[in-house]
Amino acid sequence: MPYWKSVLRGFLERTKLKSHNMEMKTRIREKFKTLFGAEGEVFASAGRINLIGEHTDYNGGYVFPGAIDCGIMAEVKLNGTQKVRAFSIDYDEYVEFGLNEEDKPKQQWARYIFGVCRETVKRGGKVEGFDTVFAGDVPLGAGLSSSAALESTFAYAINYLFDNKIDKFDLAKIGQSTEHNYCGVKCGIMDQFASIFGKKGSLIRLNCKTLEYKYFPFDPKGYKLVLVDSCVKHELASSAYNKRRESCENAARAIRKNHPEVEFLSDAKRVWLEEVREEIPAEDFLRAEYVIGEVQRVLDVCDALERGDYEIVGEMMYQTHFGLSKLYEVSCEELDFLNKLARKCEVTGSRVMGGGFGGCTINLVKDELYDAFIAAVKEQFPARFGHDPKFYDVVISDGARKVE
Repeated sequence: MPYWKSVLRGFLERTKLKSHNMEMKTRIREKFKTLFGAEGEVFASAGRINLIGEHTDYNGGYVFPGAIDCGIMAEVKLNGTQKVRAFSIDYDEYVEFGLNEEDKPKQQWARYIFGVCRETVKRGGKVEGFDTVFAGDVPLGAGLSSSAALESTFAYAINYLFDNKIDKFDLAKIGQSTEHNYCGVKCGIMDQFASIFGKKGSLIRLNCKTLEYKYFPFDPKGYKLVLVDSCVKHELASSAYNKRRESCENAARAIRKNHPEVEFLSDAKRVWLEEVREEIPAEDFLRAEYVIGEVQRVLDVCDALERGDYEIVGEMMYQTHFGLSKLYEVSCEELDFLNKLARKCEVTGSRVMGGGFGGCTINLVKDELYDAFIAAVKEQFPARFGHDPKFYDVVISDGARKVE
């Protein structure tokens, strides 16, 4: 594709995005005025992708997420009461609830807002009644963390409106604690962290052991990031997930006998793992081999981005997919098919994104190859599996913020 066409496509996409955001803001404002007869302030936060660094979080390693250009937007206004009055445009549902522990609403979507209120109070923040209308454009079920976007939007809004001066790390932890205590999900910190800390044109390397983080430039001119959703979800029994964690912990324990400084598997070197090959089950060895390699791949990708070398970034993505498929064994036939097809179409990088066993691949595609890749998937995936995939173009964008 000629350079001028690439620039034009980028301009048209940005224009389309701005128009889409304005449409969503207009719908929210109109509904808010209808319901509450007033005008509030508008806040937003983002869904997220993770470019590389999968199954490394609970091993004390690095993840490498970024906020994306779809998320949640909400209009909020204090109402002078001790009640929250909330309307979800997407669910077309209105809920009122108080701010005490016994006031937890039965609607799942409302529990996210309630949980953020309660977790803010637990941290000494002020929360009183408010009115809100919100909507989102995060594709559900695609692993883009719509729940974290919802939590982060209201954590940021409440912090701003009540001038609570809670720092950004604690805003992310408010979202995480909401999942744990009010929604029944024992998640890590990555999703909320990316949604709060996200910055346009940057990915964030987060050390899951120390919570130290650093921004790295991600502005792939001449490339597009596209998610291909397999629209399948093979159930990962909790026992299978726990078994992988146990394998990693077993390997770390064995290595620790020779190297006491190893707290998590991410602290280990490949040669140290080799030392205990005969002492641990072969399956544990493979799981650990993947994790140790993945920690290094995150570092290699960061170095490549600082040089602007997206070809290396892409090759690391392919290596990660191989590891997730053959060593960690969390891929599936549909995702492996998409990954092989991406390689055949000369896509720069492709891998399964998320926990695995279904969901999406994330693909780094040169502009001039994009149309051919999409066409190939549209033709060959349904022919093999009997249903259509979905496609989501994403751009790395800002996280939680007030919308002017």
